[in-house]
Amino acid sequence: MTSACVNCLKSLVTALHFLCWLSNAFVVAFGEFMMIHSRFASLVTTFWPIYPANTLVVTGTIATCVCYLGVVGGMRESRCMLISFYVLLSFLISVELAMACVFFVYNREIGTYFEKDLMYSLEIYKLSGPGENQTLKDDFDAVQYLFKCCGVHGVADWGGNVPISCCTLDPCNVADQPNWQEGCVGKLQDWFARNYLSTAAGVVSMFILQFLCMSITLPLFCCFAVHGQGY
Repeated sequence: MTSACVNCLKSLVTALHFLCWLSNAFVVAFGEFMMIHSRFASLVTTFWPIYPANTLVVTGTIATCVCYLGVVGGMRESRCMLISFYVLLSFLISVELAMACVFFVYNREIGTYFEKDLMYSLEIYKLSGPGENQTLKDDFDAVQYLFKCCGVHGVADWGGNVPISCCTLDPCNVADQPNWQEGCVGKLQDWFARNYLSTAAGVVSMFILQFLCMSITLPLFCCFAVHGQGY
């Protein structure tokens, strides 16, 4: 194999590692965007450890660091760094595949925990005084306003103290406000289910990209190492 061909293939290895790094950095940015704009995390505490935005940020950050090791190792032609990269990437791929399975399973189990979490949040809302648990109040009001619903199962959940976010009018400036009658549990559950499926699809996409990257570059790395052409 000529020197020019070897250098070209080494550049290809580094470029694929960089592409892997760039895609994972995008995943981190998207996860951060979801965390900033998410309004409902405080209402469903059962799912916080695998909340879609949290999962994307944590997984994407780890994958970005691993791929950065591959980029630097390729540029410096460091055998130690590249071996570490492939070992860590293999482990990461296994973890991502397991996470995708967990998301698909939890997507079916959401209804089991959802009603309990929302009822608990509603009771805290009702018992809180002015200025207390403001984040939870804002989240619940946002859900009722955006999804055009009221309470967990219906407006009766609020008793005689229905918040203005249940009002069907915008702006709501009447004494006897008309309220949405449908509960929020079904609508919010569907919203979370779609987010879980989207996150699972994103994790699977990361898995496929990393697997392809390793499938192409690892044989080249082994070939160069065996024949003493760098690395």
